[in-house]
Amino acid sequence: MKKTVLAKETLATATHLVLPENTNTLGNLMGGQLLNWMDVISAISAHRHCKRIVVTAAVNNVSFQHPIKLGDIVTIEAKVSRAFSSSMEVYMEVFIEDNATGKKLKSNEAIYTFVAVDQLGTPIDVPDLVPETEEEKRRYDGALRRRQLRLILAGKMKPEDATELKALFIEPKAFQ
Repeated sequence: MKKTVLAKETLATATHLVLPENTNTLGNLMGGQLLNWMDVISAISAHRHCKRIVVTAAVNNVSFQHPIKLGDIVTIEAKVSRAFSSSMEVYMEVFIEDNATGKKLKSNEAIYTFVAVDQLGTPIDVPDLVPETEEEKRRYDGALRRRQLRLILAGKMKPEDATELKALFIEPKAFQ
């Protein structure tokens, strides 16, 4: 029987203070710095899922909703949303805390994909993920559609083979 891991066991959190060397000329956190921080914490989350070496396979989505300013405290929460044969989708939320007022705000979110590999870099199987909360189940269900879209865009899947994606656009027979 294949091993399973609870989604909550993959939670990884990191907190950073935005310093001058992390900002652009407007005093905002550089996007590349945030991408780096997210890559590191999401890799830790993926590692917690499979306990193996993981490599970044794709940056599926990054949403910059609010600027992050010099002096803000940034907290990134990452959790595996679904595992496939050797890959894992990791969902992240980024929160900012104003250094002066303490006010907290969800600033960004992102989805990265990692692949577990052996010492030679060959992909290896990972445990299944078990979502428990409604939010985890919603992300788990959506991960298959996101995976199919990513594979189509990468030329690794034919659109006609993306059954989960097609189901979004085809009206059920009961409603026709």
